Amino acid sequence: MNVTDLDAFFSRTGLASAHVARQLTPLTGGVSSDIWRVDFSDGRTVCVKRALAKLKVAADWQAPVSRNAYEWAWMQFASTVLPHAVPQPLAHDESLGMFAMTYLEPAAHPVWKQQLLSGHVDPASAAMVGQAMGLLHQASAHRADLAAAFDTGESFHALRLEPYLLATALKHPHLAGPLRALVARTAAHRTALVHGDVSPKNILVGPHGPILLDAECAWYGDPAFDVAFCLNHLLLKRLVVPQQAAALHQAFEALVQAYFHEASFEPRADLEARCAQLLPALMLARMDGKSPVEYITNETDRERVRAFAVPLIAQPMTSLAEISCSWSGFLPV
Repeated sequence: MNVTDLDAFFSRTGLASAHVARQLTPLTGGVSSDIWRVDFSDGRTVCVKRALAKLKVAADWQAPVSRNAYEWAWMQFASTVLPHAVPQPLAHDESLGMFAMTYLEPAAHPVWKQQLLSGHVDPASAAMVGQAMGLLHQASAHRADLAAAFDTGESFHALRLEPYLLATALKHPHLAGPLRALVARTAAHRTALVHGDVSPKNILVGPHGPILLDAECAWYGDPAFDVAFCLNHLLLKRLVVPQQAAALHQAFEALVQAYFHEASFEPRADLEARCAQLLPALMLARMDGKSPVEYITNETDRERVRAFAVPLIAQPMTSLAEISCSWSGFLPV
């Protein structure tokens, strides 16, 4: 992102006229977009985001920049359902591939991932994340207008199914059959509006509940993906914060319970079974896909994840609670 494009964005959207001075600060942390904090001389502070064609990871990971427009559209939808669960969307320019949203001060909006890795595990926070996901899925379920507006299967494949599941299948040829079948089934299931990246790194713990960021993967598809994607991190973090393994187990249970309390758009058994099938596949993907988690670097721990996940991909469980309890038995004593 360059200053000329930012100036054009501010002018074309009416966000700020040329005579209003501004200070630009690049923000770090993401791999898929350029993000800037913009402080205007009139006292306003906003955040501007622009999608990248090539993600900032070691692997060759390309993705369509049109996802910026879909993230903007997801934020607009979410703000009508849960206004406090997203930053306020301010302005968008599709031709420039940019949008602006409110800037949230880190001191009042800590990142959930940082809290968890520091050993601060509050099951109530997990429950509120589950509740927010459930409410958003419930509000979007079986809506033809949203299905048409978020017909983004190609982008979701490029951002999620290929780099996570299909890339993992290349590393584990004996699992190629079930992983490819899982990709096909997930791609074909279109029930609700999926965020696509419900990860603790994209969740702020705000004064009124969780705030969800980075909906670049927004897609009208299988809501099981969001649930499994988030729960995966609560499992993996038990390896790196072992003193909080019990609290992370409780957080896992709290998220599941709160989610299914709100999500009544299909029988729980059906939705939970799909979550339970995706979960071990995503665990393995965060070891051997294109986006391995950076906080598990010990090869012994990585092998522990593989030893747990591989059998469950071949012979899936149907209960999320059973997966969580089984994982406890794999953790070092």
